[in-house]
Amino acid sequence: MAPYQDDLNTLLAKLQAIAQTGNYYAKDVFDQQRYTELADVTTKLAIKLGASDQQAKLFVDADFGYVTPKVDVRAVTFIDDQLLLVQERAGGTWSIPGGWADLGYSAGEIAVKETREEAGLTVKPQQLLAVRALRKHAYAKQSSQDVYKMFIACLPEDRALKNGIETAKVQLFTREQALQVPLSLQRNLPADIEMAFDAHTASHWMTKFD
Repeated sequence: MAPYQDDLNTLLAKLQAIAQTGNYYAKDVFDQQRYTELADVTTKLAIKLGASDQQAKLFVDADFGYVTPKVDVRAVTFIDDQLLLVQERAGGTWSIPGGWADLGYSAGEIAVKETREEAGLTVKPQQLLAVRALRKHAYAKQSSQDVYKMFIACLPEDRALKNGIETAKVQLFTREQALQVPLSLQRNLPADIEMAFDAHTASHWMTKFD
């Protein structure tokens, strides 16, 4: 069974998506009332399962219109054949620089923005290495919604590394070193580290997706 399939958060997310999407497309006032009632029931269920009133409201009202997965962008950058990783201030775990895709930015622009903010480095996006579906892999959960993770290969335009507000350290790692440090499993798995090095050394790389 795929990770997180049919757990309580996933079921709540599905209910919320049905209510939200149905309410958006419903033409009949009675159908709209039913979908609104479904959203209200979902909120009450979330509270019953331990969410605060505010958390439940954010959960149900997090988006409008047709529900789509959230997008997490990771910027895979090598310097001297070593992979750039950043250490999170909260938790002390390591990850490939990246974050949620913000409105108004392309995926490549997010890769540039997040690398600059987290590692002080200016990069140039080159290639989409992989698109991972969160629920099909063993990532620690980031969101009650579905998540697509985009790994983008980037070239460094300088070598000035500097930690940011959310990062405690910025460091370059060999494959062996990167697989030994505690990784942020919400953001990247050991398999993602392996993939990054495989792509870096490959003469030709085909984008992975699942």
